[in-house]
Amino acid sequence: MKKIVVSLFLFFITCQLHAQKVNWLSFEEAIALNKKNPKPILIDVYTDWCGYCKKMDLKTYANKTISTYIHKNFYPVKLNGEEKKDILFKDHIFKFEKEGRRGYHQLAAALMNGKLSYPTTIFLSQTEEVLDRIPGFLEKEIMEKVLVYFSEELYKTKTWAEFNKNFKSQL
Repeated sequence: MKKIVVSLFLFFITCQLHAQKVNWLSFEEAIALNKKNPKPILIDVYTDWCGYCKKMDLKTYANKTISTYIHKNFYPVKLNGEEKKDILFKDHIFKFEKEGRRGYHQLAAALMNGKLSYPTTIFLSQTEEVLDRIPGFLEKEIMEKVLVYFSEELYKTKTWAEFNKNFKSQL
């Protein structure tokens, strides 16, 4: 019994050493930081009830390589698609809209171009313009490529196919 407990403890510690969490910012915090020191913004739009959102937190964002890359190159934002509080962005106040049993936040809807799908990963430029919206669960291997493509601004000079063909993973 003692060996089992020790083995489980060592397994848990090993898993924790390989996992690293993203230190998420609020939307407002990221915008304020971006004004002082511009860099792209990554927005993870989620809901509390979304299973794939939770899976992405556990499988993708918990990966040390992914989380380290995000912190180095982006302001990471966790935005609840059903957020209840008002958010000021570009001189407009975005509010919660009650619809059906739940509702949605106007900012999430605006950023997702009205297509409410969770999770959705959104990339904003340093000038806070939407670069792309990627709906659905992203495995860490895909997320790594997407992060590099947007942080290094390769979208300006290469198609995704050109970039993807020569990409070398660090995972």
